[in-house]
Amino acid sequence: MGAPRPMPMPTSGCPTLLALALCAALPATLAMTACRRQAPPAAPTHRRLPRIDVHTHLSPDGIPNALRLMKEWGIDGMVNLSGMYPGPPRHPLERQLAAAAQSGGRIAVFTTPDFHLVRERPDYGAAMADQLTEAHRLGAIGLKITKGLGLGYPAPDGKHLLAVDDPGLDPMFERAGELGMPVAIHVGDPKAFWQPSTPDNERWDELQAHPEWSFYQSGVPSWQELYDAFERRVARHPKTTFIAVHFGDDPEDPANVARMLDRYPNFYIDTAARVPEMGRHPQEQMRRFFEKYQDRILFGTDTGVGAEQEDMMYGSNGAEPPTHADEVRFFTQTWRYFETLDRQIESPTPIQGRWKIDGIGLPESILRKVYFDNAVRILHWRPSGT
Repeated sequence: MGAPRPMPMPTSGCPTLLALALCAALPATLAMTACRRQAPPAAPTHRRLPRIDVHTHLSPDGIPNALRLMKEWGIDGMVNLSGMYPGPPRHPLERQLAAAAQSGGRIAVFTTPDFHLVRERPDYGAAMADQLTEAHRLGAIGLKITKGLGLGYPAPDGKHLLAVDDPGLDPMFERAGELGMPVAIHVGDPKAFWQPSTPDNERWDELQAHPEWSFYQSGVPSWQELYDAFERRVARHPKTTFIAVHFGDDPEDPANVARMLDRYPNFYIDTAARVPEMGRHPQEQMRRFFEKYQDRILFGTDTGVGAEQEDMMYGSNGAEPPTHADEVRFFTQTWRYFETLDRQIESPTPIQGRWKIDGIGLPESILRKVYFDNAVRILHWRPSGT
């Protein structure tokens, strides 16, 4: 494979550690009639459904902005996946938990491991498991694994990349199962990032704005090698709940995601930052997917939230800071995808590809599960006031 180059961690879809984020919600439209025009759907006529965004990234100073977004877009609870790890010298998890407490019980926090331990401790897996236990004691409700595992974090020898299925990490994943902490895991990235960065690449706009996001001829494992290692990881820990973010980490291939859901009862998915990919697939195919797996899908957006507008991220960013118009488009079109049968509507995140999407118009019974009930059941957490 050759010597891997250091990979910058903040990339499309899922910013790492103290990245920003947010997910929100517009009043539920639930229009199950012939909403097949290109015009926006009519104003909602019934009560808004409760929503939990299980995939956001909040900076500690972004809580007031997160609460504003939750109020504006109808989000009842948010999960901050950028909790980091506990302990000295900076106590980053403790800072994030203290910030979340300002929400009055509406924001929960996942912890992230300290991968520096891989080079510092021969028993790094056990050390990370103990760190996870402490994070749980402090109030973290889950474990987030970033795509740095497999793409950026060094192995103990410092010469290779730490594999997604590295056996040394087994104690940490086992401990997550023992503690009842779901593991939200990001493996790989859009498959186009492994293709040449040319105008023919369907993610050309993103790769132009962020050339460092390309993995083409970079020395990292192939996309398929990463996913195969991921499947081995899931199979190895049947008592641990895995939430494969970004539509099962393979939104380009719903059939493969369905295969994983069928094979592994501990495998769940979220929808964060992949509505553009999901919306490319045939409308009826995706409706059937959500109907079949309605108990295994969690709503998420991968929104980043900081203190100011320029600190925001709505699924993915371009070279320029996002505007309020980007926010409106992102949430409006996201609800439209889930709640209407409109065809060829504007993507919530156009920089992720120059294509239109078709809504799947889910019935209220399924929307309730995807938006809220599944998260409450799997996370063992309910935001206050719901």
